[in-house]
Amino acid sequence: MRERALPRRPEVLLTELGFGAAQGGNLYRTTADEEFASAVDAAWEAGVRYFDTAPHYGLGLSERRLGAALRQRPRDEYVVSTKVGRLLVPSPQDAHRRDSDGFDVPASHRRVWDFSRDGILRSIEASLDRTGLDRIDIAYLHDPDDHWEQAAHEAVPALIDLRDQGVVGAIGAGMNQSAMLARFVRETDVDVMMCAGRYTLLEQGAADDLLPVAENRGVGVVIAGVYNSGLLSQDRPPADAVYNYQQAPPEVIERARRIAAVCETYGVTLPQAALAFVRRHPAVVSTVVGVRNEAQVAETVRRSEVAVPGELWDALATAGLLTAPPGPDSAVQPN
Repeated sequence: MRERALPRRPEVLLTELGFGAAQGGNLYRTTADEEFASAVDAAWEAGVRYFDTAPHYGLGLSERRLGAALRQRPRDEYVVSTKVGRLLVPSPQDAHRRDSDGFDVPASHRRVWDFSRDGILRSIEASLDRTGLDRIDIAYLHDPDDHWEQAAHEAVPALIDLRDQGVVGAIGAGMNQSAMLARFVRETDVDVMMCAGRYTLLEQGAADDLLPVAENRGVGVVIAGVYNSGLLSQDRPPADAVYNYQQAPPEVIERARRIAAVCETYGVTLPQAALAFVRRHPAVVSTVVGVRNEAQVAETVRRSEVAVPGELWDALATAGLLTAPPGPDSAVQPN
């Protein structure tokens, strides 16, 4: 699988398709240990070498499972990203309950926002312990939307120190918005941004702020949420499709269906086009897709390998269904 190097950290190589491990934390429903391990095995066989997780995913379960699944792999052959900003604090009195943040795990810990220097150091130490890794390749600030001051002035300097020490390889932030990500790029010393849902075939808001400044400053962008919470994951979006983690409005479903109809005239499906579109921007270094099992890995890899004709983007733009200029395919070279 093709790889891209982070412009500022060329030693950090990301495969163009990344493995999103939120489902390994029992997102929405239970995933068996063996099921998740087989998904990692399948991704590895397909050439995927970038794996993304977070303490938030299943209160540490995703990190533990991912670390175990990669333990026998050559350490220098893969990249793992995790996130900081939400400490897991033991809450044994609630262990009989289920987690209230969408993960089917016991509520044995509670998440506490903490972008202080001490919080960042504690978070990285805990992630190293859960994964069993000797280093974290990429550390993202996790959803610092309401914590700009502390995140920018305490968390980023702490991550820079860890980067200088070799504890982490690259640093950045991951969010479901693009404006603050662009601000991090403009005002702090970051290497890579993870943008979820704001640069997709359905909406391209990040093309107005994050992507231009990232390209200009040599900061890589990882795209997550490429299906907009599932709306673009099926050939024809159903009436009960989810968008931004909730029921999609009828007008949004209709727009997605119109995009799907144009895609069909060019012989590609909506999810195939969704994956191909985001890779076209030169600032995009990888696309992370959440997968739960071996079958989902195989389907995602198949979709990502489809050659999409360039005329499709022109047709979508002409129909008023693509707001970002089509542009040429980015030059992605095999490593």
